[in-house]
Amino acid sequence: MKATTLTAHFDGERIQLDEPFALRPHARLLVTVLPGTAAESEREIWGDLASHGLAGAYGPDEPEYSLDLLKEKNPEYDRG
Repeated sequence: MKATTLTAHFDGERIQLDEPFALRPHARLLVTVLPGTAAESEREIWGDLASHGLAGAYGPDEPEYSLDLLKEKNPEYDRG
């Protein structure tokens, strides 16, 4: 069998091929772990920033606001 490049991912337990491919038992494989993309790294940074911002805006001493404090109610809002 000639060398073939396949895409795959690790699901937390096993390496899973992204597309079906027939492999013989005990086929020799090379596995290359790729670094995360810049977008994944940037997404993590923005997520951390958002979490810290929300933590500062809604602390443990945040008062409860009742619906009668609303100036205008959204008629499409369903509390169900």
